[in-house]
Amino acid sequence: MAQKLNVADLKVSSIAFAEGAPIPERYTGDGADTSPPLEWTGVPDGTAAFVVISHDPDAPLVDGFTHWVLYGIPSGVSSLSEGTDGFVAGRNSFGNTGYNGPAPPPGHGVHHYYFWVYALDRDLDLEPGLDRRTVLERIEDHVIEQNRLIGTYEH
Repeated sequence: MAQKLNVADLKVSSIAFAEGAPIPERYTGDGADTSPPLEWTGVPDGTAAFVVISHDPDAPLVDGFTHWVLYGIPSGVSSLSEGTDGFVAGRNSFGNTGYNGPAPPPGHGVHHYYFWVYALDRDLDLEPGLDRRTVLERIEDHVIEQNRLIGTYEH
């Protein structure tokens, strides 16, 4: 059984962009398409592993659009470097494993990109290539705390 969620302490940030600010082109499909650096602080006691998911709920699809699913991140890790390819990569909505950055439809307005960090009470040793929905289903009972950084992008 999962512990009670604590939503006060875990904080997610990036040196590449501030909360609510535009994501630099370098980290998008228009640029180098490399993952941005992320870091988190205020990790709750009992954390054994992390999951990172980047999702665009503004995409004109029923379930939005997933840009990145990364898991198997040990509890001692508190940041991801730019372009990280370590840990276990899941499948994004492009059908690729790893990161593919923002690429909203032209003229669709500003999209919001959520970079979620989930602190888990144990390492679930999930197999590579899982999609966002599957990962969320598998971690649901093990999330101690979660938080996100939101960036924006538009064409």
